[in-house]
Amino acid sequence: MSRDSSLPPLKVRVIDEPPLLEVPEFFDDPNSYSPDVPIAVDFGSNQLRAGLINRATPSHVFTNRITRFRDRKLMKTMTFIGNDVNLDQAVRAQSKSPFDGPMVTNWDYVEDILEYTFNHLGSTPNNGISNPILVTERLATLQTQRSSWYQVLFECFNVPGVTFGIDSLFAYYQNTTANSTGLVIGCGNEDTNIIPVVDGQGMLTEAKRINWGGSQAADYLTNLMTLKYPYFPTKLSNFHYRTMYEDYCYVSQDYDEELKSFLKLDTLESKNVVVEAPFVEILQPQKTEEELRIQAEKRKESGKRLQEQAKQKRIERLIQKEEELEYYNQVKEQLKDQPKKKVLHILQNSGFDDERDFKKYLYNLERSLKKSQAANEESGDVEEEDVNEHKFDLVEVPDESLTEDQIKEKRKQRFLKASLDARKKAKEEKERAAQEEEERKVKEQQWREIDLEGWIKDKRRKLSNLIAKRKDKLKMRDEMKDRKSQMSQNRMKNLATLAEDSGRGGTKRTRQQATIDNDPNDTFGANDDDWTVYNDVTQYPEALEELIEEGYKEIVELEGQLLEHDPNFTEEDTMDAQYDWRNSTLHLFLRGPRPHDSENSHEQHQMHLNVERIRVPEVFFQPTMCGEDQAGVSELCERVLLSKFGASPRQMSSITSEMAKNVWVTGGNAKIPGLRERIVKEFTGFLPVNTSFNVNISSDPSLDAWRGMAKYAQNETDYKKSFISKKEYEEYGPDYIKEHKLGNMNYFE
Repeated sequence: MSRDSSLPPLKVRVIDEPPLLEVPEFFDDPNSYSPDVPIAVDFGSNQLRAGLINRATPSHVFTNRITRFRDRKLMKTMTFIGNDVNLDQAVRAQSKSPFDGPMVTNWDYVEDILEYTFNHLGSTPNNGISNPILVTERLATLQTQRSSWYQVLFECFNVPGVTFGIDSLFAYYQNTTANSTGLVIGCGNEDTNIIPVVDGQGMLTEAKRINWGGSQAADYLTNLMTLKYPYFPTKLSNFHYRTMYEDYCYVSQDYDEELKSFLKLDTLESKNVVVEAPFVEILQPQKTEEELRIQAEKRKESGKRLQEQAKQKRIERLIQKEEELEYYNQVKEQLKDQPKKKVLHILQNSGFDDERDFKKYLYNLERSLKKSQAANEESGDVEEEDVNEHKFDLVEVPDESLTEDQIKEKRKQRFLKASLDARKKAKEEKERAAQEEEERKVKEQQWREIDLEGWIKDKRRKLSNLIAKRKDKLKMRDEMKDRKSQMSQNRMKNLATLAEDSGRGGTKRTRQQATIDNDPNDTFGANDDDWTVYNDVTQYPEALEELIEEGYKEIVELEGQLLEHDPNFTEEDTMDAQYDWRNSTLHLFLRGPRPHDSENSHEQHQMHLNVERIRVPEVFFQPTMCGEDQAGVSELCERVLLSKFGASPRQMSSITSEMAKNVWVTGGNAKIPGLRERIVKEFTGFLPVNTSFNVNISSDPSLDAWRGMAKYAQNETDYKKSFISKKEYEEYGPDYIKEHKLGNMNYFE
């Protein structure tokens, strides 16, 4: 496919693993550590954010992963946590998370990660932690999860006390006043929560959850791109797909309308994103013209030498078959007028079962000889110069008058003479075919001059038939490539049947059946069904590709005639124009707004993100797209604002009116571009006319939860009410919980 030089090159973005760190995670200054200041830990499934609450931002933000790496040279197991897993490629490849979905499942990892965190904050976990701890948890956390947290914090680190709270409510608390009313949309890594807040208290009985977050979005994009490029030469990691989701996906303001025009050429120019997987390109050294000429001459000489050797071998095999045929003809003459018992004795000594077996072998031998002679005649192995050197003076001489060497020469002369006669006959047939073709062209020209309309109608009909046959052949080729198709299954069944039959052995007669090459161990072809299987197998790929190519040439020839003589047939009506990549939705979807060069190594390692850019984030509002039987964000918000707290679809209550004026979008997954604008549009659609509302989002929503914990801990009145001391834990047990405005309730146990 030729390149279109008028189009500017598309920008290609190379996605690679993040660079390895040169130094490990830093330690806080010990002088800045205060043993009485609470430590806030936002223990997320993707990232961990930790720091003393007397700071504006968390001092340590790192990936919540751990690696226990075994160094075989040192015979020592080392533990790497957080950003330190990026110090080495092998360590990073083995990193794991303490989470399995939204739940913490490996508490040994949690203990190691917390010890690593406290050490970097300046504390000494071995002697116990003197700081109070604040930890985030998800909405409706199971009591077993909180119990395990109690055990790790109180029994392993001996903390004086701990406070648990919902991350979304901490984020809302950071961005509003203490007793405000509003609605928080928490976009997390594992789920999305809609929680109404009244006078600073989270109304958890009316809260809603969607099982969709950043992790599910990255997995969904992975599945889409894997289906789109099933034979992609490189396996991309989860980091690559997550990077593509975070960097190139966005929320469409009108998904249905944008989807209609997304795969149009003009739209793709600006919205198609090309990402290239890293690979090592093998560059072949360029040869000079002299080296190419010498190489071509060597190939030519080698080809001639091989042709000569093959020709000599064919002649020797033909002479051998003629001698064998002559011998068995003499045996056949000896069998005449002999009793059946003696005939059977002679044949069995010659290796045959009976007279029928002998006749069949002789018939196959004659057929094999004729076929070999015809093949050599068509290949033109015998040159005219070689023929002129022989005068065929021994052909008509009886064998009785010749020596043994002259008899061999006679056989060779007979073969050369037959080849010469066959070539002359083929030449005459070729000349006759050319003459018939010329006569056909003259008749067709006369027909076109007399009845142009009828000629055009006939050519168009033939063109339609050829195109339909081509489509059938292309479909057959694609089905043969697909091992799951019905055609491929039938082919494999035929092969299996043939292999099963050939593996059963047989009688002496079966093993000695004659074949084309006179090999008694090769019985393929003795049964007519074998040729059916042979034709089925050899039809792909060479024979079928040849048929497709021949059909294409006929179509091009017919289109050329119609372009010349049919005024209503234009370039746009040709098959190439109809199959132009610009008109192919599949090509635009897979390869973007440029022609594709299948031989280009860079293009082989490229993915085109187009429809996926808006399809993946759209699941926020249409979870059914990914198989989730749930309502979207806008539907859940509509239910809270127009059906709860005394509101109705036509009249909002005072509480829901206040909520609509104070909507906050938070969480790491809220960074997707266009999310706030889409929520504003959805709210405009379902809220009553002239309703005042305000949708807010902070500059860095991923830090809102930690900042909310720090702000909450500085409010001593509320903080002390939610604080669970070690003494209370030892007295009431791991099932004890203190309810507060930003935490979970006993209702969810």
